[in-house]
Amino acid sequence: MQYIDNILFVALLAAGIWFFAKNIKSLVRNIKLGKDTDRTDNKPARWKNMAKIALGQGKMVRRPVSGMLHIVVYVGFILINIEVLEIVIDGIFGTHRIFSGMGSFYGFLIGNFEVLAFLVLVAVIVFWIRRNVIKIARFWKDEMKGWPKSDGNMILYFEMVLMTLFLVMNATDVHFQEMNTGNVISQYITPLFSGMETGTLHIVERGAWWLHIIGILIFLNYLYYSKHLHILLAFPNTFFANLNPKGQFTNDASVTKEVMMMMDPDADPYAMPEEGAEEEVSTFGAKDVTDLSWVNLLNSYTCTECGRCTSECPANLTGKKLSPRKIMMDTRDRLEEVGKNIDANNGEFKDDGKNLFDWITKEEIWACTSCNACVETCPVNIDPLSIIMDMRRYLVMEESAAPAELNNMMQNVENNGAPWPYNQMDRLKWVDE
Repeated sequence: MQYIDNILFVALLAAGIWFFAKNIKSLVRNIKLGKDTDRTDNKPARWKNMAKIALGQGKMVRRPVSGMLHIVVYVGFILINIEVLEIVIDGIFGTHRIFSGMGSFYGFLIGNFEVLAFLVLVAVIVFWIRRNVIKIARFWKDEMKGWPKSDGNMILYFEMVLMTLFLVMNATDVHFQEMNTGNVISQYITPLFSGMETGTLHIVERGAWWLHIIGILIFLNYLYYSKHLHILLAFPNTFFANLNPKGQFTNDASVTKEVMMMMDPDADPYAMPEEGAEEEVSTFGAKDVTDLSWVNLLNSYTCTECGRCTSECPANLTGKKLSPRKIMMDTRDRLEEVGKNIDANNGEFKDDGKNLFDWITKEEIWACTSCNACVETCPVNIDPLSIIMDMRRYLVMEESAAPAELNNMMQNVENNGAPWPYNQMDRLKWVDE
């Protein structure tokens, strides 16, 4: 019977890790549904991007208030979870604060953890006030309803509870308080429990300990269903981000090949492709998530739903329906639906008669000015514009469904060599006037 707690802890830990691994496997599978693209060039620049943007939070501090608060939560989240290592060892082997033998260094670590826990608690409360009391506009856009709205608050509540449990656990640990080292914050909470007997304090401490580790395991597995998946994905996302200059769009290889053939007087348009040559693409652009690159799909899962992209989008600011954040959320939702379809059909996708245009409307697609403001401002280097451009490419090249103004322009380029409806011979007539 003396080992029942240890057995229960190991079972709980194993179940939490197993479920997390299962979700990560599904996540990787879904991302790999995208088309292959090479993002392994210029590794020094990619490592620098990851260190500066994901690890160093370089783009977060462009908005100082939210940026600094986020850094507090970010640093606190990483460092305080070092304490989880001690909790895991204690849980498995039945020890109690196994690292306390490190003496003053242990006190130094726990003291820093307590200060960080308190600062995280304050920062999270400020975030909650900004979201729910001040009601900053970007958190209340049309797409931030239902689950996205609830998810944002759910994470804040999780963090409040976890930090509170950590401090209560320390405050009610009689042995730890008697050490009088590292209890820089919890010593001020201890008086709240001064009327309790030692046995009752032990029950409260053990209860906080168990709830803390259970909360961490729940939080770990909640990430897959939450926008806070970016805690894990921000690092690969910034590493594999596009290094080309903003505004440099990709060319479709098959289209480029056709153009080169047209310009080559010796080319035979009816020649059979050489053996081993790549087959022609089945479609141009993107109709569904499987037509996008795997980097686009990684982007969709990494989206923090912070709304910075939408708040700086000129189309959105002028009242148009386009929201770059919604583009990423819709892509992720459609990808999740495709993944569930595959799971329900023994690993194969069964056509459900839907595609990405059921989530993202043509009106949204054509509202984009392709200015790259959304790409530039994203704190984790997400690129909504590349999805928009691929969907536009599909509409133009597969469905001939471009707006009338664009069709007129393309017709003028074809007939007159310029976007204007004037014959080449008449271009300089304005000089006569």
